[in-house]
Amino acid sequence: MQKQFKMTQERYSELEEELRYLKTVREAEVADQIKEARKFGDLSENSEYDEAKNEQGKVFSRIAEIENILAGAVIIQTGHISTDTVSPGCRVIVEDLDSGEREEYAIVGSQEANPMEFRISDESPFGQALVGKAPGAELSVDVPAGKLRYRIIEISV
Repeated sequence: MQKQFKMTQERYSELEEELRYLKTVREAEVADQIKEARKFGDLSENSEYDEAKNEQGKVFSRIAEIENILAGAVIIQTGHISTDTVSPGCRVIVEDLDSGEREEYAIVGSQEANPMEFRISDESPFGQALVGKAPGAELSVDVPAGKLRYRIIEISV
């Protein structure tokens, strides 16, 4: 069964654009690099050729990865998200029960996660602990430093 990748329409479009770029512009650039490197003679000791072939492998690998992601893409419909419980596509404000600090997180699919921007994957330990919980619910998350305890204050879209 194909793995599903939850993402917004915006992220889906970004991946489509990257795929188009890789298949047209970047693939042609790497082919030209290989062609140019072949002119330097013996391929067994040609570092330019080896480097160009490695780059070609990276491009083809990324193309395959993006095609796989797009094939399993499930678009998060933000207009149909309930604020009764935490789910992908919503924003949640949590309070740290030990420090009293509040933070707001966007719950996103794994393809859009960026903890530095407070975008948490629904597949991460913290995201899994949040998903399905309602405002007022308390939860704990195991981290290397111990357990973190939170209370859900608010859910929004």
